[in-house]
Amino acid sequence: MAATPSRHRGPSHGRPARRTVETIPPDAARRVLLRLQALDGPRPRSGPRAVERLVDRLGYVQVDSINVLDRAHDRILATRLAGYRPEHLRKAIEQHRSLFEHWTHDASVVPVGWVRHWKHRFRRHASTPRNDEWWRRRFGPDPQATLRRVLQRLRREGPLRTRDLERPERHRGGAWWNWHPEKAAVEHLWRCGRVAIAGRENFEKVYDLFERVVPRSADRSSSPSAHLSWACREAMTRLGVATAAEVAAFFEAVPVAEARTELSRMARRGEIVEVLIDSCDGGRSTAGFARTDWARFAGPIDHDAFLPLSPFDPVVRDRRRLARLFGFEYRFEAFTPAPRRRHGYYVLPLLDGDRFVARIDPRFDRAAGELLVRGPWWEPDVPRDRRRLEDALDRLAEQIGADRWRLERPDRPRTR
Repeated sequence: MAATPSRHRGPSHGRPARRTVETIPPDAARRVLLRLQALDGPRPRSGPRAVERLVDRLGYVQVDSINVLDRAHDRILATRLAGYRPEHLRKAIEQHRSLFEHWTHDASVVPVGWVRHWKHRFRRHASTPRNDEWWRRRFGPDPQATLRRVLQRLRREGPLRTRDLERPERHRGGAWWNWHPEKAAVEHLWRCGRVAIAGRENFEKVYDLFERVVPRSADRSSSPSAHLSWACREAMTRLGVATAAEVAAFFEAVPVAEARTELSRMARRGEIVEVLIDSCDGGRSTAGFARTDWARFAGPIDHDAFLPLSPFDPVVRDRRRLARLFGFEYRFEAFTPAPRRRHGYYVLPLLDGDRFVARIDPRFDRAAGELLVRGPWWEPDVPRDRRRLEDALDRLAEQIGADRWRLERPDRPRTR
């Protein structure tokens, strides 16, 4: 059972008594989050339409290139959809055009119906090369000429990859992520909403003009006030219980101060409530906000399997929230030098109900058809259930297409 919310009333000192503010315990807050982030109950059957519905429910799905196991976006979706295959997402993006790729806190897949709100982001990015030395170095001596040339090529020949756009006299070969001026130009144009990602070939982006890719490209931008209201409302819908900073960080679309002001307005209108959120470590409660119906999502989580979550899963990515609500300290170590890693290169937390119980460091040996797993590292004071761990590894191997799995000794962190 979730702990019963308490009510806090500040001293009046002769003035009218302040209104009561509920205190939400961490177990209730994390259950609300898990349920709203689709980590409760049986998984619906996958397909392109199911992927579209899930991305809309989550708000976005982060895209990442690391592929030692499977891609981050595929792991996020496979955790929540039965029978998920990467082509389901690809079809939703490239054929149905119901989703598009752009930026939230990082590169993500986003519902196409929100394009009008992304136009605020497009305008912010437009001035970046003038103000950022990193971009200026990569643009070369004549950025405007490079931008015009890239747009003309896309208009005439698109869709094109960055390697197709590089001028032959500068072509060096090598990896597709080399930052030649044309690469800088097309990435800038993508962030500004002038071009869009039409698809991917072996995860390499294929670009075309925005209006050819995104069917809602002609939508007007929302007004600044409507945009602020949208960002706060949609984040609260998906978080349930959150601080103003967490709401602002959800899409990274609005500043924290503006989010706090808007959330306070929403609370005065009765759309949400102000609350205090307790922490797992027994420290000071944090001021925040909650949906008015948060309590109906706070019941026990209904699944009996260990779920290996992506390091970029929307539940995991906010490390402070993870520690505060779950008491789980997690660090992504792929970019940490190997000798300094505590656990490994691509460590997945294992979720059991509403608690993280262990972590594993998996790698898919595609040539051998074998899932290699270092670990587990169990959390203190949790039952070490080997049978359920083996069941989880059976499911993980099946999802990625491995014939078998093997546990390795966690003697030292893996380099890759």
